[in-house]
Amino acid sequence: MTPRFKYTRASQGDIQQLGSILEQCFVMSSGDSKIYAKGIGLENFRVIYREDIVAGGLAILPMGQWWGGQRVPMAGIAAVGIAPEYRGDGAAIALIQHTLQDISEQEIPISVLYPATQRLYRKAGYEQAGTSCVWEISAESIQIRQQPLPVEPIIPKNQTFFRELYQQQAQLTHGYLDRHPAIWQGLMRTSDSETLYSYLIGDKDQPQGYIIFTQERTKDDTILRIRDWVMLSNAAVQSFWSFIANHRSQIDKVLWKSSVVDALTLLLPEHSATIKNQDRWMLRIVDVCKALEARGYPSGVDAELHLEVQDDLLTANNGKFILSVANCKGKVTQGGKGELQLDIRGLAPLYTGLFTPRQLQLTGKLNATETALLTATQIFASESPWMVDFF
Repeated sequence: MTPRFKYTRASQGDIQQLGSILEQCFVMSSGDSKIYAKGIGLENFRVIYREDIVAGGLAILPMGQWWGGQRVPMAGIAAVGIAPEYRGDGAAIALIQHTLQDISEQEIPISVLYPATQRLYRKAGYEQAGTSCVWEISAESIQIRQQPLPVEPIIPKNQTFFRELYQQQAQLTHGYLDRHPAIWQGLMRTSDSETLYSYLIGDKDQPQGYIIFTQERTKDDTILRIRDWVMLSNAAVQSFWSFIANHRSQIDKVLWKSSVVDALTLLLPEHSATIKNQDRWMLRIVDVCKALEARGYPSGVDAELHLEVQDDLLTANNGKFILSVANCKGKVTQGGKGELQLDIRGLAPLYTGLFTPRQLQLTGKLNATETALLTATQIFASESPWMVDFF
């Protein structure tokens, strides 16, 4: 760690200084940082000092993330901001390194963030681990008319109702969050010019999904922008598309977030939806043993993988490990043959399944015997990881 920097939990006075830094970093309106800080909670902010002056800071969002049907405790990193006069001075990497030590002491096994720059976070052991895509389609091109389920308006402030349905989808979706309250608050927050619309899909006593969206008029188009959605059955997906198609007389374009290969589009009559934007989020394994044991694994896999991991920052992760998988669970013991060798960065996309072991070997992220490659492919087989949320 760089000794000239001091890392600490944020005080009330620190938040005021950090708020000014964040408003400048993220081009926020004056006062927006206070609203953001209130939603996150003072206890979740960290700051870094340079010569007794707040040089920057960030927020740690305690959440969970679903991997293989199991909730893994996760620390989401958000609002990383460094004052302009301290950029390039080592403040950013010192802040991230101290934060990872902090997370490790809290015994949280993984951390996730959306990078403004990948180079900084790769230095701290993060690597690309999943996607979040914004899809776009013209309302006129949907052409789905059959609606097997009712779609009825529901009060958007009924967050408990939404959370219960969301969790059903989340635990089945590789990479989805067990959301922090601040993310739920952000989904429901609107500006003075926006109206939030929310609809239940299915009967109230047996709901099969929901949709939350806003509408806006631009110079060229009217846009229906979906903020959040849950669909738990084929009938729900058909009803969703039919409901959206019924907006075609007023709406030109529809935008929603999904995976890079979106199953919802399989119901469309033509390949008319396109990816408008794609983000890749990054993950850091903070505790190798806890992370590998906390996630779930494919049914029917009974295998043993011998790993050798290198971690220059969190040295407890260094060494050889045996991952034994059976009955959808993993057990880690020290030792083994080290037949699959990789650093902590290479372990992240292997853990999430963003890339196959063979792809990771091709790009120099790991080195393994042919047998170890095949075993790792079995163990980490999954759908492509993604999430609908940005933080």
